[in-house]
Amino acid sequence: GSASGASTRKFRCVTLSPARLNIRNLVSYEKQQVPINAIMFVTADGIRICVSPNQKWVQAAIKRIDERRAAKHK
Repeated sequence: GSASGASTRKFRCVTLSPARLNIRNLVSYEKQQVPINAIMFVTADGIRICVSPNQKWVQAAIKRIDERRAAKHK
């Protein structure tokens, strides 16, 4: 791991995308509280997209990614 605060070039969500993403294209996510509450999804192409955490499809996508991660570590 890395020490927290060590990376100053960290990507931050400042605006939220209204688009609904294809869950299949998402490889990971990060939760963020500052400067706004958001979920940052990372696509297979390495594109970061910020969305509102309280949308139904976002919850579903997080669950799907978590399940995928769990399956990989078995």
